[in-house]
Amino acid sequence: MADPASTPLGKMLLEEITPVVMVLCTPLVEQSCLKNGISFVQLLSPFCDFTNIDVPVRTASDQPYRLRKFKLRLFYSSDIRQPNLEVAKERLKQVITHAGEKSFLESSEPTQVNDLLSRPESEVLPSWFQFFNKELVRTLSFSDHEAFDHPVACLLVVSSKDDAPINRFEDLFNTNKLPSLLNDGVMDPKILKHYLLVHDDQDGPLDKATKLLSEMRNAFGQNDCQIVCINSSQDGLIHHQDNPWAPFKPYALPTENLGGFLNLEDLNEIKDFLLELSSKHIIPYMEEKIRVLNQQVSATRKGFRNQFKNLWWRKGKDDIVDTTNGPVYTFNSIESQIRILGDYAFMLGDYELALSNYRLISTDYKLDKAWKRYAGVQEMMGLTYFMLDQSRKDAEYCMENAFNTYLKLGSAGRQNATRCGLWWVEMLKTRDHIKEAATVYFRICGEDTLHSAVLLEQASFCYLLSKPPMLHKYGFHLVLSGDLYKKCDQIKHAIRTYRSVIPVYKGTSWSLIKDHVHFNIGQWYALLGTYDVAVTHMLDVLASTHQSKTTQELCLRDFLQIVQKTGKTFEVVKLQLPVINISTLKVFFEDHRTNASAEAASVKESVWRSLEEDIIPSLSTSRSNWLDLQSKSIPRKYKESNICVAGEAIKVDIEFKNPLQIPISVSSVSLMCELSANREEDANSSNIEPQSNESKTSTSTGDINPSLILSEVDFSLEEDETTSVQLTVTPRIEGILKILGVKWKLSSSVVGLCNFDSNPANRRVIKGRRKAKHSPGNDLKFLVVKSTPRLEGFIHSLPEKTHVGDLWPLVLELRNQSKFPVKNLKMKISNPRFLYAGNQRELNVDFPACLKRLNAEKSCRHTNGNKTSQNVFHFPEDISVQEEMSLSWPLWFHAAVHGNIPLYITIYYEMEGVSSIMKYRTLRMHYNLQFDV
Repeated sequence: MADPASTPLGKMLLEEITPVVMVLCTPLVEQSCLKNGISFVQLLSPFCDFTNIDVPVRTASDQPYRLRKFKLRLFYSSDIRQPNLEVAKERLKQVITHAGEKSFLESSEPTQVNDLLSRPESEVLPSWFQFFNKELVRTLSFSDHEAFDHPVACLLVVSSKDDAPINRFEDLFNTNKLPSLLNDGVMDPKILKHYLLVHDDQDGPLDKATKLLSEMRNAFGQNDCQIVCINSSQDGLIHHQDNPWAPFKPYALPTENLGGFLNLEDLNEIKDFLLELSSKHIIPYMEEKIRVLNQQVSATRKGFRNQFKNLWWRKGKDDIVDTTNGPVYTFNSIESQIRILGDYAFMLGDYELALSNYRLISTDYKLDKAWKRYAGVQEMMGLTYFMLDQSRKDAEYCMENAFNTYLKLGSAGRQNATRCGLWWVEMLKTRDHIKEAATVYFRICGEDTLHSAVLLEQASFCYLLSKPPMLHKYGFHLVLSGDLYKKCDQIKHAIRTYRSVIPVYKGTSWSLIKDHVHFNIGQWYALLGTYDVAVTHMLDVLASTHQSKTTQELCLRDFLQIVQKTGKTFEVVKLQLPVINISTLKVFFEDHRTNASAEAASVKESVWRSLEEDIIPSLSTSRSNWLDLQSKSIPRKYKESNICVAGEAIKVDIEFKNPLQIPISVSSVSLMCELSANREEDANSSNIEPQSNESKTSTSTGDINPSLILSEVDFSLEEDETTSVQLTVTPRIEGILKILGVKWKLSSSVVGLCNFDSNPANRRVIKGRRKAKHSPGNDLKFLVVKSTPRLEGFIHSLPEKTHVGDLWPLVLELRNQSKFPVKNLKMKISNPRFLYAGNQRELNVDFPACLKRLNAEKSCRHTNGNKTSQNVFHFPEDISVQEEMSLSWPLWFHAAVHGNIPLYITIYYEMEGVSSIMKYRTLRMHYNLQFDV
């Protein structure tokens, strides 16, 4: 182990178990100090810690050693008393609350566990833990069974402005003003006295003060009197960059300039005074006291004969009552003298001498059944072993013995057990027994819920810093700590601890505790009025399928209440209620190819391609992909886009699932789209460029002349129900259309947003519309071209089921709802054995009379110019479908063979002067026929 004095416990002991100086001063002294915003004790305190002192010390042995570190603790006489427990608790509560406010303001994303493990302990632990532990230890100051808090000296301070300063010095040490420890006989009132004259430079020259100092030395001794000058700055504008008084006045206002009248000369004078007081007065006084007491103890208690005599005498004490504190010991009893000797030796760093006296007195207290004093001595023995770096086993045995003895005293020893436990923890941590330290923290937790919350949080970090790290215990104890913080209305601490848990369980299967953490964080943020963050955390719990039905109802109800309290509509990306199955996404749209029915749209593209090879001239001659040919007229920047027509709807089928055991209401479901308008730079050119600074997005069908028309759907989902919804978007202008995602409202309170590109791994199914060399990431991007004619096709009276051999005349009706005519119509039927085109003259002839005309013309059927050798029917050249008109054409249907026959029909037509990109379109029709015998 490293030098014990350099460890956290060693530093704590050198700070807390140090000589106490009792301060008695006049009101005028305080008045001069308060000009700087600080009291007299606060003025001196920053300069009482000497880290580079070099004082020779000789205690019980003739061999001197040098004291390198030393510290004084200054207290007003009115403060030298056992703190009121309720007042101490309130102060600790303020410490915790202040730390919670500060950490909450500085809060950021919780640090990942791996990052925490890579840092040193000093950076992992919150900085306020150490301050809290010190304050908790100080709640036990000035106990009657311990001597290290009893003043070793008294500093009497008078102002040079006081009337009759000599008399004022004598009046200060009045028994009515002294602490009860002195008046009750617990502490020796004959302590070292030192006299200090404070001169305020703003009150005039130093001449009068110098004369007073001479009078003081004549009255109280040449070496026991000193003078200190303060407030040498006349304007009070001195700013101390590294303000030494800030730690001693933690709640000072930021605008408060502490020490504004104290210049460097004043500070040096104060430092010199305290150094001289320590090295030339207090340390020599303690040395002398140790030597005298050691001689007395050696004469009466040390040696085998004296120990046997003492043991025999104590065995005869049959009248000792077994009480909490045991017998009463005054300051002049041999037991008190031994305890003082041990504590003085400890404070001067003579740990061997201290340990020998603690051992000696431990037996006495045990025989006297003075259990609190016995526990206190055992505690000091453990600390002394630690500072000597001897016998770790003995050190930990003494600490556990002291801890258990304190606990046996009940409420009278609980506070002391806490202090003992804190020191014991630091001892274990220094020796890398970190997991055992966590256990001690847990044992310290008592009736005070708030203190227990802090101690449990410190225990959690022990599990984190263990080798190997115990992450689940770290997280679990943080949760326990957060619950206790919440019970004490320390909501910001509760949020902080719970947020620290999130990285621990991220990516694990511990779903219930993750839900518990996020749910509570959400509720607590809502209590603070931070609804935005509350909603974010509640969302992580909302779609939990592993929760019970009652819990799901509770989570959804609280979530909706929080959303309503915000007073605004929340848009939540990746809202998991309901769950959207993007992998089932299907997009239906029409470009060059149109469909007469949904059945036609569901047919494989290869079927239509084989049928259209002979009907589209460019394909029949070059055998190229129609997209390759079409792309010649499309600008390069849009070649990766699909093509759709303005005014024609794009349909998207998407699946919604309710993962919960309770019904949910979903409304205003619509697509999220972006349409950037475009213009043709040259009327004779096919190049299309986006219009600058023009982008329109429509989210409602109620917009006046919107660029987009979006459908909206409302539905409800029962528990664990799945439904498929079809949504449409209809672009009204030319441009680039992007289907970004889908949005909806949950229970009319929160808007859910799902971006289709959020997971590139999800392939989108564009039925019958994917290019051969097309990037899947652009499947939802469309080049919108100007409105073109689109024929609608119907075959009237086509029977789906008939008998073999039946012959029927049918009528094909083609409707053109646009304002532009179409011409050059061609038609190809997948199987002309069952269906073939007739002659227009047959249209109005009654059946079966028309059969005579049919037979008469049968011989010239293939010479009338209406059909090709590839079974492609060419409508007469003079035939066109005019704007907002329809065309009827006769067909002959013949049930030639038995069975189920699929029938595919493609109609080709051309447009003129409409679109430079799309010059022709095809209409696809599909029927399933059944022929019975």
